[in-house]
Amino acid sequence: MQNTCSLVPAFDAAETVGAVVRDLRAVIGGAVIVVDDGSRDATADIARARGATLVRHTVNRGKGAAIRSGLVEAARLGFDVIVTADADGQHPGTSARSVLDGSDDRRALVLGVRDLVHDGAPKSNRVGNGVSNFFLSMFARRPLRDTQCGLRRYPVAETLALGAEANGYAFEAEVVLRAIAAGLPIVELPV
Repeated sequence: MQNTCSLVPAFDAAETVGAVVRDLRAVIGGAVIVVDDGSRDATADIARARGATLVRHTVNRGKGAAIRSGLVEAARLGFDVIVTADADGQHPGTSARSVLDGSDDRRALVLGVRDLVHDGAPKSNRVGNGVSNFFLSMFARRPLRDTQCGLRRYPVAETLALGAEANGYAFEAEVVLRAIAAGLPIVELPV
């Protein structure tokens, strides 16, 4: 897919962000935008040293605010589509590539779907994700298998036009519900 970049929202991720940027650049290529969301460690310096475009929040504003800032920067730089990956390194570049290539429709929101049991996630995470999936599926009036995965593909202009307001983790759920209401295609892809 052309005119794409990677986006990494990051908070106090100095230990992992360098490897994440390196992996995304090696597997996907092109630009990587890191939004340093008020880190108190060397996250910004390491991301910049690995060649990432850096957006910096002076204080921690939340994951949603970081993703929104990254979308704005991607639009400013002329990108049409971004793939997000968490800064902790849980999503390998190959999975990010799969999500990026997950639909031929550039307007599609592509959601990575994890197998939390197979991946050995703690029971509390599996239960919390199951509750979120249940309620968001009910609100969306369609089944959603993993509403909390940070590995996603967003169409830049369309996502910004949705007007999602949440600054924390609720941003990702809000975007899904607003995208469904706006008639954007939603694709779920096992990762």
